[in-house]
Parts: sequence; C-alpha cells; structure tokens
Amino acid sequence: MSILEELQWRGLLADGTDPEALAKRFVEGPITVYCGFDPTADSLHVGSMVPLLTLRRFQLLGHHPIALAGGATGSIGDPSGKTQERQLLTGEVLTANIAGVKTQLQKLLDFDTKTNPAQLLDNISWTEPVGYLDFLRDIGKHFSVNQMVAKESVRARMEDREVGITYTEFSYMLLQAFDFYVLCRDYDCELQIGGTDQWGNITAGIDLARRKLGRTVYGLTLPLITKSDGTKFGKTESGTIWLDTCRTSVYKFYQFWIRTDDRDVIRYLNYFTFLSQDEIGVLSRALNQMASSLRRMF
Repeated sequence: MSILEELQWRGLLADGTDPEALAKRFVEGPITVYCGFDPTADSLHVGSMVPLLTLRRFQLLGHHPIALAGGATGSIGDPSGKTQERQLLTGEVLTANIAGVKTQLQKLLDFDTKTNPAQLLDNISWTEPVGYLDFLRDIGKHFSVNQMVAKESVRARMEDREVGITYTEFSYMLLQAFDFYVLCRDYDCELQIGGTDQWGNITAGIDLARRKLGRTVYGLTLPLITKSDGTKFGKTESGTIWLDTCRTSVYKFYQFWIRTDDRDVIRYLNYFTFLSQDEIGVLSRALNQMASSLRRMF
C-alpha cells in the first residue's frame, strides 16, 4: 500500500497540490517530507500527534521524515486560525519551549534506523544568519502582496477591523516559505504536510521553491480533528491535553482517551494508531454490534 492509499483510508487526506503528479512521484521512489512544529509552549498537545504520527507513517513506508522545530517562526507566531495576535515569547521562554518540543519529537520518530533515519532540524539555524535587507531582496521580492492578502489566514484577520494583523504576523508566511525553500535546496525535501490551516503557508513555499530553484515540490494537508459533539478536540473542562506528563498526568491522559465518545472511536483508531485496516474493521464491526445490542436492551 502506498502512503497516499494509507492516508486515504485513514481519512487523513484533506487537500493536496497536484495529487496525480505526487502519486507518480511516489512511484519513482522514497521522498523526503517535513512538518513544522512551532514551540508556542514547552509541550506538544494531542492535536500535534496527527502530523507527527503521519511523519511516522511516511517513515514506516520507506520515506524520509524531517521534524522541524520552529525556533525562528515560533518567535513570531503563525496567524493561521487565530483571531488575535499571539503573545510574543521572550528568548528564554522560547529556548525552554524548543527543548521540550524537541524531546517529544524524538520519541515518536526513528532516528537510528540505517535505511531512512528521521531528522530533527531547527529553522533558526538558517534564518538567524540572514540579514533583514538580504531577506527582503532575495525572498521578499518573490511574493506579491496581492497574493498574500488573498490567503485565508491573512484575509480573515484583515477583515476584522478591531484586531487586524500586524506586519510581524503578516511576515510569517515568508518565513515558512523560506523553510521549504531551504529544505528543498539543502535536504532534497519535496513535500510539506500540515493542518488545513497551513494551506496558504504551504503553497507559498511551493511557489518560492519553483521560482528560486526551478523545482517542483508538493503539499498535503491533514484534517483538523473535531469531536462528534462539536467541541474542540484535545480540550476538556480542565484544559488542554498535553503530551508532557508534568502538564497532563498519565491518569488524565488515559481518561481523555477512555472517555472518547463511541461515535469517535473508529475515527480516532484511524488517526492515532498503527492498527491495520483489517484490524480496525474488526473493531468497528464489534462496536456496531455492541451498540445494536444496547439499543435493543434499552
């Protein structure tokens, strides 16, 4: 089974650029794929597991995953999906957050395999040495303000007259596009994955790689996870479910999953486990039979 088929049956494909061309590229051989994780906190949360586990799925099928810690982009904050500007983090807080996030990224990917080891990178390493004027001349000139304003993440904020969007957040798209360009140039990375709210940033990077390198690269977005009752996934009455046991205890983490609504169980097995399609099919039928028996009883 190809990675696209794997993601498709799991319900993990939301959108993609030129899917036919990407499918042909996968036939040619393994591909290098990356996903970025901005250190807005010192821990990832359960929602972060979707792209992180997807990187692992790529690795298990022979591809080369890159987990990118956003030391540079995290200092600004992504406006995508946000109704207000993020609070800028101090250097000390950002450093501590990056250390925590890197530790968690290393737990779910295999960095020791000899065939296709994962890589953990930090975009501060190539962003910090670039001067402001050089960035404007070499990167900024490839972006049309008209096109940037048309991106959903920017347009939604600009239409809110009370909040608006600062130049700092407006620049975020260029930084993420710069990441894709550098990863393509230096690491032969051809694919970026992310949530649906990352579509505008992903396509910006695709355009930059084409303009500066003449390379064809691709993007795939993963669905944002929701609960059947309409509430936000990863949130409870007590707050966000973190991966760090210092923030969310093992007991609370277990309770979050064990209390999953029956309507969400199979979807979550698809998203968050490595069980096969046949194994999940058996569990799905058992769940349906149990639900039918309960309905007859009550």
